[in-house]
Formats: sequence, structure tokens, C-alpha cells
Amino acid sequence: MFKVRHTEETVNRTLRFPKSLLDKMSEVAQKENVSLNSFVVQCCEYALENIQETEAKKTEE
Repeated sequence: MFKVRHTEETVNRTLRFPKSLLDKMSEVAQKENVSLNSFVVQCCEYALENIQETEAKKTEE
């Protein structure tokens, strides 16, 4: 299960998101009392940690 946590260091980058997705993420971040940046980072980390094993095995071969 995804749990929101507070993060430490960051590096500046410019990314573009669809407005509808950004609105949803902003709403969740606000409800969880974390910055939007922190929430996006955690979502990306979660996605990377949970990529299907078949995809990871393809890159190893």
C-alpha cells in the first residue's frame, strides 16, 4: 500500500503533467500535508519499485 512520507534533498528539474493529473495530485498532497514535489517523488519511487518483474527481467537479458 502507498504511504505518504516526508522526503529530504531535492534537485530542480522541469517536468510537464496533464492539468487533470496535476490537479488530482495537488489535492492529495494537500490532504496529506506534504508538498506536491514530495508527493510526486514518492509516486515515482513507488512506481519504480513496483514495475512488473517481467519488465525487469527483459532488461537483464
